[in-house]
Amino acid sequence: LLFLWSITVSIFGIGGLLGSLGSRYLTVKYGKKKCLLCNNLLMIVAASIMGCSKIAQSFEMILIGRFMCGVSAGLCVPLHHQYVGEISPRKLRGFANSTSSFFWSLGKAVGQISELLGSQSLWPMLMASCGLPALVQLVTLPFFPESPPYLLMHKGDQEGCKKAIRQLWGEGHHQAEIDDIMKEKATMKNTKILSVLELMKDQAFRWQLYMIVILTATVQLCGINAV
Repeated sequence: LLFLWSITVSIFGIGGLLGSLGSRYLTVKYGKKKCLLCNNLLMIVAASIMGCSKIAQSFEMILIGRFMCGVSAGLCVPLHHQYVGEISPRKLRGFANSTSSFFWSLGKAVGQISELLGSQSLWPMLMASCGLPALVQLVTLPFFPESPPYLLMHKGDQEGCKKAIRQLWGEGHHQAEIDDIMKEKATMKNTKILSVLELMKDQAFRWQLYMIVILTATVQLCGINAV
């Protein structure tokens, strides 16, 4: 039982690792909006499986649902930052990117309120609650355009990029933003995408790598996992 309990808890992280590893390939091939839509479907399916686990009397359904939920979360974390940052006006970009941290903290706080849904009869609803925001996004996201930088940099669709910018930011002169995207595209052509091993060997990124490792490691000491 202890082994099964440990696997149930940790399999979310395993799914998250696999999801995050595939995020770059999927976003370049299919675009951020399509990936987010498909990711929402995956999260809804995972929530449904976990929500029905008690009725079916199957702990295997919790394992499968947690794994799928982890894959969805691993895809969503980089996707959310990229898409929200790219569709936001420059003056609101920092605020928009900070929303993910706020809602992660809010979700953890809600999950700790055992009186809300953590009772013996309602815990399947608590596990299935992750499907609610996914459903909201699945319904609303089709009304948003694809990311303008993706349309211009990966698809070469300048007209589609301008149309998306006008839809997001309104009518006006947005040539400066388009020029910035073109400069980024030109920079990326001359930039090699490093693998994880190449990144670890590259002296130019050594201090940045140290900082990320230290920050990630010390987060484990802040108490959130103990809570």
